[in-house]
This record gives sequence, structure tokens and C-alpha cells, in this order.
Amino acid sequence: MEENKRLTIKSWAEEDRPREKMTAKGAFALSDAELVAIILGSGTKEMTAVDSAKNLLSSVDNDLNKLGKMSIRDLQKFKGIGAARAVTIAAAMELGRRRKESDRHAKEQILCSKDIHDIFFPLLADLPHEEFWMLYLNRSNSVISKMKFSMGGTDMTVVDVKLIAKAAVECLASSVVAVHNHPSGNTNPSKQDISLTEKIQKALALFDISLCDHLIIADNAYFSFKDSFLI
Repeated sequence: MEENKRLTIKSWAEEDRPREKMTAKGAFALSDAELVAIILGSGTKEMTAVDSAKNLLSSVDNDLNKLGKMSIRDLQKFKGIGAARAVTIAAAMELGRRRKESDRHAKEQILCSKDIHDIFFPLLADLPHEEFWMLYLNRSNSVISKMKFSMGGTDMTVVDVKLIAKAAVECLASSVVAVHNHPSGNTNPSKQDISLTEKIQKALALFDISLCDHLIIADNAYFSFKDSFLI
């Protein structure tokens, strides 16, 4: 009984309990583990919610980006995290991604590779599979549209260059940017990535549309074909 009491958050000083601490001091005062503990709601007979949260975060090296990549099934492998709690954690991570994305303006101007990364990082960084997107720009390098063209496996995705060129002509783009992710975390372009970039560049040149860049996004890093003088 004494051990269980020691492990119960209710036995802590009120100012140390995550919910009360957040109410009194604000979310910024809480650690990642305390915030996850609030999402979990409660712990188990053996562990407090904070201990469960620390266990979960430890499994991903305390990296919230890695946590965001975990599937609902992966989350349920941890003791004390059932289907409902796994869904709640996944929903919280998705809201975080959407908040980042909502900060981007539809007519944001692209001046460098970092601008492209900032638009697509919330969309691609946490995915367990590859996706290929195109960004269509007007003459002032402002975004006209962004479109997803394919979704593949963990190490490749098939892209139809004809559809990319067709969309560029239809939206009267002056230039375009290609973007895809590498779930492996390796930002280096593959031979297929280089070949596809050349095909897109040649196809668009027929319509006097330039390929400004091709970004590969992986975790917290990215590779720019333009910055690396491959375009």
C-alpha cells in the first residue's frame, strides 16, 4: 500500500501535479513528460502518468518528432496505453502539425530553400512513407498551389511527370518546386531522385517553366538540389 501511495500523483504536493502546475504557471512551465502525462490522464498500478510518459519518451530518445511518427498500434505496445489513450496521443501530435501548417500563408513568397522547408516540414517530416509534392509559383515566386502527386512505400514513390507538367500549365505557373520526404532520415538523393529531377526539369522546359528546386525532407534536416548546385 505504501508503494502504491508513493506512485500516485495525488500524493504529490499540489504545485507539483502536472494539471495544477499548468493551471498555476502555464504550459511552458511543464516538461515534455508532464505534458504527455496530462494527455494520458492517469497512470497504472505500477506507474504514475508521469512515469508512463517518461517511459514513452525515453523509447524515442525524448524526441517529439520521433513520437509524432509512432502509429496508434506502436503506442499501444506500451504498458498503460490502450486504444483510447493511443488515439488521444496521436490526435495531440496531429494538432501540433496542423498548427504549424496553419501558420503558413497561401501566398507565401519563396525566396530560399528554407522557405520551402518551412511549408512542407509539417506535412512530411513525421510520415512513415514517402510522398511527392509540387509547389507551383507565379512570376513573383508567390505560391499559387501545392499538390500531392504520389504516395508510396518507405523508400520510394512513383511519379508521373506528365501530370506534373499538365498541372503547371493549367495553373499558369512560371516556376515550380519539387518536394518529397525520406522516412529513413537520410537526406542524400538517390539515383532515382536525381533522374526524376532531370525528367521534370526537361519536361517543364518545353513550356518555359523552370524547376527552381527539389527538396528532400527527413526529420529535422533537408537536402536542396539548388543549394547543392544540382539544378
